[in-house]
Amino acid sequence: VRRRFPFLAAGEHNDVTKFTYGFIGFVYAFFVGFVVSSMWSQINTADGNARTEGAVSVQMAMDLEVFDQADRDRVRQSLLDYTNAAITEWNQDLGYSAEAQNALGKLRTAYQEVRATTETQKAHLSTSNSNLDKLSQARTVRLLAAREDSGPPWALWAVILLTSSMVLGTVIIYGVEKPAMHYPMVAVVGLVVASNLFLIIELSHPYIGDLATSPDPLNAAVWMLGRS
Repeated sequence: VRRRFPFLAAGEHNDVTKFTYGFIGFVYAFFVGFVVSSMWSQINTADGNARTEGAVSVQMAMDLEVFDQADRDRVRQSLLDYTNAAITEWNQDLGYSAEAQNALGKLRTAYQEVRATTETQKAHLSTSNSNLDKLSQARTVRLLAAREDSGPPWALWAVILLTSSMVLGTVIIYGVEKPAMHYPMVAVVGLVVASNLFLIIELSHPYIGDLATSPDPLNAAVWMLGRS
């Protein structure tokens, strides 16, 4: 570019380019940092919700010990069916699963059929029903987040791509006497811009990708139910 338009490397133009690069670089760094921080916060929220879903399931499994054998076995199987269905739902791009919804309904029915005769059983049944509501709510939040948290809107993407292009463009036309120094500088800035874009794409969906939330808390609940 500078060979085709040598005036860009002139002192006055180079000073303007230097100032422009510094200003655009600052705006770019601030904006990308804000976007990454916001999207990382979404993943942390999804992690917290997943831990809640798994922890509630584990607690419900532990509370079964006070019930009579028939009630305990029936509810444990229903809870195991639901957690397995929820994991399957998770692994199929977190779309709504009728199987998981039906399993949740059967789990609720299983708790309604529990015959609590002692004060301890009544207390644990009340706690379990409350935890069942939390479990249902956590699933609803997970499904809504999977559907709605799909990365920056098009307007933000436009600004991200525009500022990325401006940062890369100004460093390309920036006048450096020795090409051996200029080419590595352009390569480094290009690598930084590409890395930022890749990071934003990875953080775009809280349930997809290497940085995404995993169903490990639900797997822990399945393990707990399997050893009971």
